[in-house]
Amino acid sequence: MTVHWCGAGLSAIPGLRKLINDGVDICVWNRTVEKAQDAVGDLTDNIKAFDFDTLSSELAAGDLVVSMLPGDWHVPLAELCISKSANFVSSSYIAPEMRALDAKAKAAGVALVNEVGLDPGIDHLMAHHLVADYRASEAYDADNNLSFKSYCGGIPKTPNPFRYKFSWSPLGVLKALRSPSRSIREFTPLDVNRPWDAISSYEAPLPTPESFEVYPNRDSLPFIEDYKFDPAWNIREFVRGTLRLNGWTDAWAEVFTEIETLSGPSGEARLKEMSDQFWTDNAYDEGEPDRVVLCVDFKVDKDGQTVWHKTYAMDAWGDDDSTAMARLVSGTVALAVDAVLKGQINAGVSAAPSDANLVANWMAIINEQSQHLEIVDHV
Repeated sequence: MTVHWCGAGLSAIPGLRKLINDGVDICVWNRTVEKAQDAVGDLTDNIKAFDFDTLSSELAAGDLVVSMLPGDWHVPLAELCISKSANFVSSSYIAPEMRALDAKAKAAGVALVNEVGLDPGIDHLMAHHLVADYRASEAYDADNNLSFKSYCGGIPKTPNPFRYKFSWSPLGVLKALRSPSRSIREFTPLDVNRPWDAISSYEAPLPTPESFEVYPNRDSLPFIEDYKFDPAWNIREFVRGTLRLNGWTDAWAEVFTEIETLSGPSGEARLKEMSDQFWTDNAYDEGEPDRVVLCVDFKVDKDGQTVWHKTYAMDAWGDDDSTAMARLVSGTVALAVDAVLKGQINAGVSAAPSDANLVANWMAIINEQSQHLEIVDHV
């Protein structure tokens, strides 16, 4: 049983190295063999140039493919896994084309596991824990009003004037700023065309409380069902969003203004120019620590009074071994690989697990990968 780990970029390395060190049979596939050798060549010589046809010829029943490649590779690799009776793991969001493979995956008896990185991934685990905790509490009442907030951000540990730094090409961040979002605010769906139209402040309950700028990201509403909210529950607020350092809105004001004017091929070309300039001006220096803050906050009100309120709060930063982002993304991927190999995840398309035992086990390990991880009880 071989794990075919595809993609050895920066965000993949800590989890990949852990699996190799744990004795898992791994073949590393990367577009550039030399880069993979630099990353893990001290641990393994089973490194190959990524080629879909060659991978297809070597993939056997019971194997597992990890895709840390660009998103357009995930579905083709998952389809290949189904055809070969192999399993699949990715940290990325479940695309509609991936979700459509659920029946075929179940028929083939293979697991296609997605959303097992940082965000999405660790945030799902926190949400599942908090919802289950609330259901089991004395405060539970189907008539309560619920407020759910999940905010995550990769930020510089040492703030800079731009209030942000880049670990890889800024183009993805710039394109995300052009994406609409959907959430719930005061019991009503909130549709936002651009992030800067819905920026608010969030006080993170860290050991030293700290406020951040936050905004909704993507479409939060499908996660209401994913997090096992009852359809009849009264949802005052539900948002999954992005967290940034205070001052980010002002520092990026000119960027927002220009992005609004860009369209068509010329707009894409300008985005690329902006990306290149941001990389020059605001990339992390070698050895400079990044920081990840993730808070999942669940508050319950009854008759105008808060009756249950807990927050899962995490703060992590880079060290001499890796960035915090890479450690948390790939470390969670490695947990999913281990769970699939042990038969702990059912066949079909799934995201980060909700099973209480897996959630508890994974969070215990994630606790070791962060400098601070705590459930804060506000009541």
